[in-house]
Amino acid sequence: MAEGFVIRDPQQWWGTERDTGLHLVLCQPEIPGNTGNIARLCAGADIWLHLVEPLGFELDNRYLKRAGLDYWPHVKLSVHPDFAAVADHFPEERLHLFTKRADTRYTDIEVQPGTVFVFGRETRGLDDAILRQYEDRLYRIPITDHVRSLNLANACSVVTYEGLRQLDWGPIENASQRH
Repeated sequence: MAEGFVIRDPQQWWGTERDTGLHLVLCQPEIPGNTGNIARLCAGADIWLHLVEPLGFELDNRYLKRAGLDYWPHVKLSVHPDFAAVADHFPEERLHLFTKRADTRYTDIEVQPGTVFVFGRETRGLDDAILRQYEDRLYRIPITDHVRSLNLANACSVVTYEGLRQLDWGPIENASQRH
């Protein structure tokens, strides 16, 4: 295990009334630099980062560590063997999955404490089986047809900060008060 990483076990309070933060789920991420940047985002926003295996890199990857800088000890990190292992912890209404094929904009999500934002692989997105299972929970970030997609780290940032705004910055302010 890479220095600074703390992988936490699933928490019993996830998906309950006690769950007052946000969660970012990366399903089978492939690019260590993206995941490192997203980890830094999660540390700065005090939200959970869930990585779904298989990962396209080892957690001791130097690019992953470099992108996350020295923020890794502040990342609330959990690693799951598959998406079902994540979904088991949350009520379906808290899950919001992102794909460029969705019709509904991310700004239409009514973010509540405990909301879970789910993103797929950089090259292929979420598996079709997951998209079919959650077809009424799919969202997109509007972009022009000049690009195929946004960079995964950028997409996570856009959605995370909209979620934080809707929660009146509670996760960030609550974290600042605890330290």
